[in-house]
Amino acid sequence: MTGTRRTPAPTAQRAAGGSPTTVRARGLLPSLSPAEQRVARVIIDEAATAAGLTITDLARRAHASETTVIRFCRAMGFAGYSELRLTLAAEAGRAAGAATTGRELIDSDISETDELAQVVKKIAFADARAVEDTALQIDIAVLEQVVDLVAHARRVDIYGVGASAFVAADFQHKLHRIGRISYAWSDLHVALTSAALLDERDVAFGISHTGATADTVEAFAEAGRHGARLVALTNFPKSPITRIAHHVLTTAARETTFRSGAMASRLAQLTVIDCVFVGVAQRTYPQTRRALEVTYEAVRCRRVDSARGRA
Repeated sequence: MTGTRRTPAPTAQRAAGGSPTTVRARGLLPSLSPAEQRVARVIIDEAATAAGLTITDLARRAHASETTVIRFCRAMGFAGYSELRLTLAAEAGRAAGAATTGRELIDSDISETDELAQVVKKIAFADARAVEDTALQIDIAVLEQVVDLVAHARRVDIYGVGASAFVAADFQHKLHRIGRISYAWSDLHVALTSAALLDERDVAFGISHTGATADTVEAFAEAGRHGARLVALTNFPKSPITRIAHHVLTTAARETTFRSGAMASRLAQLTVIDCVFVGVAQRTYPQTRRALEVTYEAVRCRRVDSARGRA
């Protein structure tokens, strides 16, 4: 294929795809019944249109019953369909305003026929949107509680495998840099033995995009059996890891055809981790500042002198 393809101008409906309501609906999808998932898909894919539908019209569009629509509304935290509809309308209005600013939205999956330039745009948009959507829906009250727990913990065990292992290692590095005792484990056997040594003075932090990674959930549960406070970081608020967690932090990233375990999900996780880290650093500021200074000095001499070798 030759030539440059122009991306169609965004509609209010597409722009609404990253609204708080659609983000929450997407996160709940795995925990919904098949009929409720069909309702959720209409809300996610056609938010602006759905805002103008009666409950009967929405049920018909989703091939579901009106009772199913009500169950979906309650799962979303709304008292009823009227509240959901008003929220969707307000969010669609804000999205329509944002779309008129000239910002190009490339809100679709990557296809095998996309040109490389289009792939770059779609990846950049997906990554940026994952961070924005995550910040939009993060529960500040829960974040405050997690920051307090980590700031006062004797030690923090962090569990994550696969792509989440990189995020766990980053979190451990950040905490270690400011003098907080922490360990990141990706091997189940080592994670289990470490978890068995935790108690109520400690925090166990489980990181899993799906919330269903068996190794992470198993180590997480073992830590809980020994009294550790459990913090889960996942994209799905009703996934297996959240059933045993004391505190749940969520991301809002979408993995697509070519991007399972994609950078977008890791960037979303790293955004939450950064929020926790900065919160802990604020609460322990004198210790943090001193630790950052001495660790900087320890590695400063390992930098290559840029002026070395110049004529």
